[in-house]
Amino acid sequence: MTETVDVPIVAPVIPEYAHPDDAGADLVAAEAVRLEPGQRALVGTGVRIALPEGYAAFVVPRSGLAAKHGITIVNAPGTIDAGYRGEIKVALLNTDTREAYEIAAGDRIAQIIVMPVPRARFLPVEELPASGRGEGGFGSTGYQTGETK
Repeated sequence: MTETVDVPIVAPVIPEYAHPDDAGADLVAAEAVRLEPGQRALVGTGVRIALPEGYAAFVVPRSGLAAKHGITIVNAPGTIDAGYRGEIKVALLNTDTREAYEIAAGDRIAQIIVMPVPRARFLPVEELPASGRGEGGFGSTGYQTGETK
């Protein structure tokens, strides 16, 4: 059974999970916005939450909007800290170079994922322990550059 956490919320539309086993609940736009090709906009959801200490929420793109219309989130994932009480807004970007995209109030624009987040204690050391990846950089585990790895 999945753990459930209570999250107090003030919202015109409560985020909902589309399926019982979904990780993200849908956030909807509280306002209408037209995104021209290449344009970004901060879209309000009207949602304010009070996360318990030790939790954070992450706002992530909806795969259907990205695949069908090129709509994504500029700062994905957007992080909502436990102490934040303001409105959750989503920084949407239209990556389509030809078509504008209309967002109506009530349209699903993002998902919110609530997760426990342990507090890290950063320990200064002279050297890090070895690992299988080592110092391999961005894309070192699957990006093909013609080199043999």
